[in-house]
Amino acid sequence: MEVATTFQPKIVGFLCNWCCYGGADLAGVSRFQYPPFIRVIRLMCSGRVDMAFIFRAFRNGADAVFIGGCHINDCHYNTEGNYDALSMVHLCRRLLERIGIDPNRLRIEWVSAGEGIRFAEIMNDLGRRIQLLGPLGASEGIDPQTLCKRIDEITEFIPYIKLIKREKLALHNPDESAYEQLYTADEIEALFRDAPSYDIDPQRCQACMICFNKCPVQAISGAKNLIHAIDPAKCIRCGTCLEVCPPRFGAVRKTVGMPAPLPLPESERRIRRKKNRLDL
Repeated sequence: MEVATTFQPKIVGFLCNWCCYGGADLAGVSRFQYPPFIRVIRLMCSGRVDMAFIFRAFRNGADAVFIGGCHINDCHYNTEGNYDALSMVHLCRRLLERIGIDPNRLRIEWVSAGEGIRFAEIMNDLGRRIQLLGPLGASEGIDPQTLCKRIDEITEFIPYIKLIKREKLALHNPDESAYEQLYTADEIEALFRDAPSYDIDPQRCQACMICFNKCPVQAISGAKNLIHAIDPAKCIRCGTCLEVCPPRFGAVRKTVGMPAPLPLPESERRIRRKKNRLDL
């Protein structure tokens, strides 16, 4: 209990410009008391908060992340931005559970520009709760190195998760309780178990440049007469390369449940064609 009373947590707060930030400003002007733990980042809309922002905050030492937006159906910037934030937060909580982090370290609330006292009350409550939880990782029994590794693994999967769960992430339901069971633990586990990986077979690739030009995130390197390669750090596992690779080549391979083989070094990817053969 001594740790809980002396521990000064770091809380990163993403606040909507139109409502919650105004509420925070009013709390300060009105001299409402709340702990100075929160580091505020102002955004135009709570729906602008990306999953990567949340995990980057935890990766950089935040003990909690707070998202504050307009009340439901009162979004000033994007009429449904707070719905997007709500669905995303519930997904992130499930992801936090998967890596052993208490999901209560992530919180979302609605605060209007005229609710300075409400903002102060929320900050006081959140500050007390995080003080009781203790430092990130230490109270969960996770050493810093393992914690960073787990967060990095989640961060790597974020583009794929957003792609696969895009329909649920776009859910707009005025009943907030419906979001509580929107994502299940089994569903999250299946995301990682069934995640595909893609690589290019150097024996079949003809350096046609089709997948290179079609990749939406420029994860494929290559050139004319240079066997293409997929950078696993950039790949979002969308499968576009597999779809566009000409069937007569069939060079793109899909692997499920395990990492794809590493590509050959560039020095070994040069194609030497016969002089009488046209370049593709």
